[in-house]
Amino acid sequence: MLGKLFPFLSNDIGIDLGTANILVYVRDKGVVLSEPSVVAVKTSNKKVIAVGAEAKRMLGRTPGGITAVRPMKDGVIADFEVTESMLRYFIQRVSHNTKLLPPRVVVAVPSGITEVESRAVQESVIHAGARNALLISEPVASAIGVGLPIDEPTANMIVDIGGGTTETAIISLNGVVYSKSIRIGGDEMDLGIAEYMKRAYNLMIGERTAEEIKIKIGSAYPLEQELTMEVKGRDSIAGLPKTLHINSGEIREALSDNFKAIVDAVRTALERCPPELSSDLVDRGIVMAGGGSLIRGIDRLLSDATGLPVFVAEDPLTAVARGTGAALENIDFWIHQSEK
Repeated sequence: MLGKLFPFLSNDIGIDLGTANILVYVRDKGVVLSEPSVVAVKTSNKKVIAVGAEAKRMLGRTPGGITAVRPMKDGVIADFEVTESMLRYFIQRVSHNTKLLPPRVVVAVPSGITEVESRAVQESVIHAGARNALLISEPVASAIGVGLPIDEPTANMIVDIGGGTTETAIISLNGVVYSKSIRIGGDEMDLGIAEYMKRAYNLMIGERTAEEIKIKIGSAYPLEQELTMEVKGRDSIAGLPKTLHINSGEIREALSDNFKAIVDAVRTALERCPPELSSDLVDRGIVMAGGGSLIRGIDRLLSDATGLPVFVAEDPLTAVARGTGAALENIDFWIHQSEK
């Protein structure tokens, strides 16, 4: 009640609790924090040593007594205790000038999340210091964040490729007409690249190197001029350091199964879309968000596969976080929606 009467007493927060990155939106300030969802802990007692960017630098480089872990997997909590510590750290960071009341928190979660997983997220956020926690579907948050008019009686289609999941949804009148969440995203692509390097060259690389390859030369569609990159790793046979050069065509081949799964999910959504709404998409097309939408040519790949125009949102990495911020501005409406 105090929070409603005196909103200045509390810092309300929106969280994009991603597998790869966590973004925090603070009411009236915008997105104030974006860091990797990585936590470094002492192996003996699970005491947190580092969180975010500092912890990510430790991935694959920690001594025996310290482990750098990703507590989120496929968009949901894999390690309850470590996730809670990570959330507490980030909530306290953005509430360093803490007001009289703990914050209300809106959290974006995958559309395919189970009730058990939903409760785990809510409990983690509450235990981390929130006054209450409202969950909002990730594709809905993403659609709001990119500025789609989801309150109108027309079809809005969003494809959000995150670190752990790809969310495909058709939204109209503030409701999800159809949604599909597949557990394929940036992490799965990194794994595919690492496996390809091992299979093709007997080269062992870590997830940080695989991610760097994806960002620097990854593509979903043939490029006018293919890119090359020097890669360093360990020869799996000789056990010695090894350097070689690879090109974007090879990485496209390594990621082909991931791209096919994303295309299939989009096609399924279009097949399930009511005819009246399908006609809207001929003109309005598909909007892409999430870090995966930045892979070269993925918009063109989807456009060729569907025959529809495909647009990559402006600042796709923060779309979901900005959507949680918009939900904060109208939180009573979204609480009512969640109770339906």
